[in-house]
Amino acid sequence: MTNSKEHLYPAKWLSKASAGERIACELRISIVSGKIESGTKLSENKLAADFSVSRSPVREALKILASENMIQAERMGAVVTGLTDKHIEEIYDVRLMIESFVFERIVKTDTEGLVKELNKIFEMMKIAIKYGDADEFSFQDVLFHETIIRAIDHSYMLMIWNNLKPVMESLILLSMRVRFREKYEDFQRILDNHELYIQAISTKDRTLMIQSLHQNFDDVQGKVEDLWMSQQLLAKGAEQSNP
Repeated sequence: MTNSKEHLYPAKWLSKASAGERIACELRISIVSGKIESGTKLSENKLAADFSVSRSPVREALKILASENMIQAERMGAVVTGLTDKHIEEIYDVRLMIESFVFERIVKTDTEGLVKELNKIFEMMKIAIKYGDADEFSFQDVLFHETIIRAIDHSYMLMIWNNLKPVMESLILLSMRVRFREKYEDFQRILDNHELYIQAISTKDRTLMIQSLHQNFDDVQGKVEDLWMSQQLLAKGAEQSNP
């Protein structure tokens, strides 16, 4: 794992991360993709050798992953519990809950600044599509939704989001890598959904807000998006390493 070409997680996202966080990010995305399978035993000594670090950052990484229920800690290592399709569906249930709550709060605020910020991110998403950059698109996609959540200044809702974000980030990244290779035309639908988000926030139109939420999240409950969030397809996302 010391060769950067073998890494699944984008190095450019790790500029401010500690050694332990870097290891956690790489292990997490490997687990989410199925590259590291459920039931696999992780040895502190082996991981330290793989990542060319001492055991201290490895312990930090395992502690992070244990807090996310990705692994079960054991003496001198851990066992991978993995991520099932049911877990993925539950993650998106929580996202729907968060963003539904946020939309209800947003209608009571001045959204002019938020709309400007979202439009900037939206343009970056379009540029990423133009240049075929799945990693950058994924980064901007997560940032888009996080910007909406931060806009209501709700510390506990943000805490829930931050707890959810690491695994969700890996899900989105792997999914987008597959889409860029196999269903590039699907990005127009994704852009349309995000544009509807902006329109709903700009007009504070509850009907549009509900529509934009359901266009994004109803699909997850067994329609379009679920096809791109299954374990089988996430594994295909691991086939494309970072440039």
